[in-house]
Amino acid sequence: MIALVWIVHLGATFAMFGVIWMVQVVQYPLFARVGEESFAAYHAGHTAYITWVVLPLMFVELGTALWLLVSPPPGAPALAIWVGLVALLGIWASTFLVQVPQHEILARGLDLGVVGQLVRGNWLRTGLWTFRAGLYLWLTVELSRPALDG
Repeated sequence: MIALVWIVHLGATFAMFGVIWMVQVVQYPLFARVGEESFAAYHAGHTAYITWVVLPLMFVELGTALWLLVSPPPGAPALAIWVGLVALLGIWASTFLVQVPQHEILARGLDLGVVGQLVRGNWLRTGLWTFRAGLYLWLTVELSRPALDG
């Protein structure tokens, strides 16, 4: 069972790694180019559709991270599992304390200052998800090493 949880966690983490980079370098910067007339509809569409992608992945990632904390794979360093969870909690905190309120402001209309804050502030989540992807890739290689060497 733990192997399945590990694979699901790895999949959710890598999916969010890809999504956050697309949002960071494509989606959020385009907010500034939509124009005031079209922005409200564009932003409403973005938030509605992106939620269907990211929220299930974020919950799966969090649930499996907690599962791995309680029941880690044999040989997994406890510190690495904890560090991964702390990074994930940082992502959740940033999302709900910073990005969600910024999106609530943008739901009322285009504010280029808020768009700039959103782009700059989202680098924290981008960095943390990139770190998590690297951490869990490294852990996967390390945990697979006995099978690869044998």
